[in-house]
This record gives sequence, C-alpha cells and structure tokens, in this order.
Amino acid sequence: MTTKEKKELEVAEKKVIAPTAGEPTRAGVMYTPQVDIIEDPEAIVLFADLPGVKRDAVGIDVRDGVLTLSATVEPLPSTWQPMYSEYQVGGYERRFSVSDRIDAEKINAKLENGVLRLVLPKAEAQKPRKVKVG
Repeated sequence: MTTKEKKELEVAEKKVIAPTAGEPTRAGVMYTPQVDIIEDPEAIVLFADLPGVKRDAVGIDVRDGVLTLSATVEPLPSTWQPMYSEYQVGGYERRFSVSDRIDAEKINAKLENGVLRLVLPKAEAQKPRKVKVG
C-alpha cells in the first residue's frame, strides 16, 4: 500500500472549537463539522458531516452575509459505561461567508444518514446564460 493510499484511508480527527473570551452560550464540547462544497451553474451545494444529529437539532441561519450552521447531539444515556471510546459526543458549529450571488430565500436543506445537504441556489443575475445571436 502506497503512502498516498494510506493517507486516503486515515480517519480525520474531529476539530474542537476552542472556547473564546467570555462566557460560552452552550454547555459541552463543540466541533467544526467537515464539509465538501460543490458548485454547478445553478447552485452551490454544501455537504456537512453531522454524525448523531437529528433533524430537529439542526439550525441554519443566514444574516448579514454569514451562514451559520449549528447542531446538537443528545448525550449518551447516563446508565451507559463506555469500556472504550473513540467517538466523543458534542455539538457542531461552522460559519461561512455568503455573498449576494446566493438567493438566501431559496436555500434548502436535507439531513440523511448523518450528512447535511445544503443547497444554496445562485441568484438569477449570477446564473450563466447564453445569448442568442439574431
């Protein structure tokens, strides 16, 4: 197995969001979700990994040119005593700058199997178009 192949098989570690100055507004650990962003002529599509998150625990907010993605995960039952654990429970939060190229009113989202699919449609003026020569 080559070094490149080994690198592709490595599990990425969760990135913990460091507490900032002042009092935190949420209890517990917060992580930065990993994302893939794809652009096509109609929209920008963001895929965010949110393992353990339920649909009603996802928050998506767009204001002042910033899209904020937040999600909470229910803690493990207190009766469970892990013998070994590689997965730490915590919430997720990430912010993205959004330009006026995006039609914020038409943003839609779907959560399936721990992956959030967020579609940010381009504003009509930003979509490519062909001009017919007469």
